[in-house]
Amino acid sequence: VKVWLGADSEEKEACPNLEKSREKNRPGREENEPRGADIIAGRNAVNEALKAGRPVDSLYVQRGEKSGALQALIAKAKAQGAAIKEADPRKLDHLCGGANHQGVVAVAAVKEYSSVEDMFALAEERGEPPFLIICDELEDPHNLGAVIRTAECAGAHGVVVPKRRSVGLTYAVGKASAGAVEYLPVARVQNLPALLEELKQRGLWIYAADMDGQPWCETDFSGPVALVIGSEGNGVGRLVKERSDFVISLPMKGSINSLNASVAAGVLCYEVARQRSGLKAINP
Repeated sequence: VKVWLGADSEEKEACPNLEKSREKNRPGREENEPRGADIIAGRNAVNEALKAGRPVDSLYVQRGEKSGALQALIAKAKAQGAAIKEADPRKLDHLCGGANHQGVVAVAAVKEYSSVEDMFALAEERGEPPFLIICDELEDPHNLGAVIRTAECAGAHGVVVPKRRSVGLTYAVGKASAGAVEYLPVARVQNLPALLEELKQRGLWIYAADMDGQPWCETDFSGPVALVIGSEGNGVGRLVKERSDFVISLPMKGSINSLNASVAAGVLCYEVARQRSGLKAINP
């Protein structure tokens, strides 16, 4: 059976290896993304960006650099909430496309971070019990962007990420969120286990999505909720899991034993949304 899609189909049939060759030579997704949209290279440029109040997600500094001027720049970035990361020269060259970085490269945030208090204020404004998503060390920007998008659509009041070992509000995250980052508060905190203890004291129930938990569809999400989504490779961290009130799981019926983090977040966010909106599930 042949399916004709126009001239390209005839070309493919005549040259079966042509499309494979095109695909091989086609730039990858990361190469297509405009790095200039979020990269600031060089000490003066970074210093001026910080002075102007531009939100900076991360500051990469060349490993071993200890000059006084650089330490002052690091202190300024820290004071404004940027994560400081050491990197070798090749990493810095890659980040800024070979530009003269002088051992310093900043990754600008696509939007200024909010606070957890902003999320509680949003919940109060809507007259709803708080509904937060806690991302435990998600490193893939497309995953975090998709989680933010789903959380906003499902009526969550905010997403929280850790300051270390996590992607932040980069250009790629903003793009993957399809604009949701403009509407949903995203906060960055130093210590997730400590945050969970604080949230529990403020009346939230903590639900960690992980293996060997109770079925997600038999869980009551009607009250104040913080939903923890684990990292792509390691799932929910031990300390975070220990500080959670419940562990919830989705059924795995195939050969693969885990879902993509943003997919799992989507299923669980909409179960919270369903229960809060009063929609009844079919019970055959």
